[in-house]
Amino acid sequence: MSNRLIFHMCKRSDWQVAQQDGFYQGSGDDLRDGFMHFSTAEQLAESAAKHRAGITGLLLIAIDPDDLGEALKWEPSRGDQLFPHLYGVLDVSKVASVEELPLGEDGLHVFPGIIPPWRPAGVENP
Repeated sequence: MSNRLIFHMCKRSDWQVAQQDGFYQGSGDDLRDGFMHFSTAEQLAESAAKHRAGITGLLLIAIDPDDLGEALKWEPSRGDQLFPHLYGVLDVSKVASVEELPLGEDGLHVFPGIIPPWRPAGVENP
């Protein structure tokens, strides 16, 4: 197992279906785009702020990228950063952890301690 995990945010209801089926197909956005969107720890909070702000009932799925094989591609996206994209379904047995992703009072998600907080450019830590 590598020491670097990648992360995906999903609806609790979608994850419950995945646990019954043994695989997760991704969100509606993933299905539309043809791949499952993942983020590194450094990318995750900004991705959540841009695409999932205010959404309740989300879970944070962590996975070792080495467990995904050749179906995982690192592709340029926002600001030419390389983002992990999974082309195919996710076998739930490959998931390292699943955690609740609560909302803070500011409408942004509160991440486990391993995820650095996101601040818009020019905003310093309080």
